[in-house]
Amino acid sequence: MKTVAISLIGTVLDQRGRGKKRWDKWRPTISLCQQEDLIVDRMELVFQPHYQQLADLVTEDIQQISPETEVRQHHILFDDPWDFEQVYGALHDFSRAYQFDRDKEEYLIHITTGTHVAQICLYLLTEAHYLPGRLVQTSPSDRRSNEAGGYQIIDLDLSRYDQIASRFSREHREGTVYLKGGIETKNKHFNRVIAQLEKVSINSDDPILLTGATGVGKSLLAKRIYQLKQQRGQVRGKLVEVNCATIRGDNAMSALFGHKKGAFTGALTQRTGLLMEADDGILFLDEIGELGLDEQAMLLRAIEDKDFMPFGADTPVYSNFQLIAGTNRDLFLDAREGKFREDLLARINLWTYRLPALKERMEDLEVNLDYELERFALKAGSLVSFNKAARNHYLKFAHLPEASWRANFRDLNASVTRMATLADGGRITVEVVDDEIHRLRHDWSVTSRGWNPAAVTARLLDEDAHARLDLYDHIQLAGIAGACQHTRSMAEAGRILFNRSREEKTSVNDSHRLKQILAKYGVDFESLKKAGQITAFDESNRPVC
Repeated sequence: MKTVAISLIGTVLDQRGRGKKRWDKWRPTISLCQQEDLIVDRMELVFQPHYQQLADLVTEDIQQISPETEVRQHHILFDDPWDFEQVYGALHDFSRAYQFDRDKEEYLIHITTGTHVAQICLYLLTEAHYLPGRLVQTSPSDRRSNEAGGYQIIDLDLSRYDQIASRFSREHREGTVYLKGGIETKNKHFNRVIAQLEKVSINSDDPILLTGATGVGKSLLAKRIYQLKQQRGQVRGKLVEVNCATIRGDNAMSALFGHKKGAFTGALTQRTGLLMEADDGILFLDEIGELGLDEQAMLLRAIEDKDFMPFGADTPVYSNFQLIAGTNRDLFLDAREGKFREDLLARINLWTYRLPALKERMEDLEVNLDYELERFALKAGSLVSFNKAARNHYLKFAHLPEASWRANFRDLNASVTRMATLADGGRITVEVVDDEIHRLRHDWSVTSRGWNPAAVTARLLDEDAHARLDLYDHIQLAGIAGACQHTRSMAEAGRILFNRSREEKTSVNDSHRLKQILAKYGVDFESLKKAGQITAFDESNRPVC
């Protein structure tokens, strides 16, 4: 492997006159080629054109003290060596045009010469791998003589430095714990999501899409992402939150993008808009799938170009915000049906994370239960806890199939709030838990799909028998119970339940057949009739599940 050094000419330190006295002074670029244990096969000298004479002198001196070093000269153009944008742009152009051959050559980026601005730019370009090498710094000897002095190679591969790597690992762990609200969760999928999301939050300003059912914590996670970026000094603006389901039509356009005075009837004053409020901050659009197609088109432009046109305005305005979007809808299905713009979906789908429902994270239920108790204590100003029997009773119920946790963590929060509020002396008892379980069973008896069989069977069986049933058994027993409730006798119920198979039999005894099935579950016809309203069948004995 050849060693190639890239160095800016030092217009002061490399300029020591043209006579012999120049050899009495330490010159950093020359010094790099004088090291006994470092052979520079090629020196790439970078300089502004008006320093051509100095570059020729440095080239001549390198060839004198290190004949094996080939010297190549490169011009870069900028007017002000202290203007960061000019200097970075010129060095960036050099790095993009240079033909690196990493299979045959290794590169050293010399950062001793040039202005401090130039040295910072070389560092940044090396860190970003535009200059794929290691940094090298030369230094004079203690006596400031004409000796070669020393050099130090700085490797930016931080993984090689145990202390630094350990620090970054610790900061990463702290970040993930913060995003999880300090809760040590066990669910593997959720932990993987949070671990990657912590890195994305710190290293990217691109849109983030959070998906999942209502109540899984999208809004709370968006707030924590904002706070984490704020802690690291990455955002200066506000977190602006809006539920897109609450804004429609002209109101949506005005709320998001603002409007000029007189833009429409009732626009008596100018409105800034939420996108402007989120400048240098984060805009969280929950239920983004509820936006209209016109608003989606304007949002896409705002994400890509950082500017947009307020309603009724003639000129665009600028806002540098990061978007976090939330949805419980299938945006890909909506895009296929023309309800959501495919180009916007493609833009916000760069970092997409599905947050699992509480029902998928039952191993985390207990720690979240404690978290909700702590939240209540902070709000109420008093500590509340379960007694042991009540806690076990609640956790056992929480894991049963009938516990749908339909609203996810909102259900859990509401449940804990109710129990903690009703707890005498700060202790939640079995009686309080029983009342809460009865309420939850009632709330969950009809799900969003119309029927919860496990909730029905919970009214027919004791806890141990209920816990042993498969979902198939819950469905079968709940369906039978629904049919029995709307009939006067077991024979009538049997005729409804066996309406096809009974036609194939020469002799039928529907009552006996139904009685045998019910015996399997340890219930009888009369107990089903007394179990309370069951919605598996309507009044005409048609299934509704």
